[in-house]
Amino acid sequence: MSETSKGLRPTVDAWEWQLSGACRDADSELFFHPELERGAARQHRDAAALAICAECPVLRQCRQHVLTHRENYGVWGGLTEDQRDAIWSGRTDKRKLRRAG
Repeated sequence: MSETSKGLRPTVDAWEWQLSGACRDADSELFFHPELERGAARQHRDAAALAICAECPVLRQCRQHVLTHRENYGVWGGLTEDQRDAIWSGRTDKRKLRRAG
């Protein structure tokens, strides 16, 4: 078993929460930046994606998934790539994020 597949359970129960995601019907390009996107364009796209996440009924499950399985790219669980990087490197307070989501 590869390192990336450890802990993943390919069962309906483990992934069923994704069926209720607010992002399910949104354009996936909103959640994943195009190559070389920077500055204001990236901030606006991230803000639009985060607004969808803020209304999501499965925000907590999505955030738990992304932090556990280290999804490196895109907006997941109401967190941008930079926010997750800060969490994983210990540069942010995880308790504030739990209260926010």
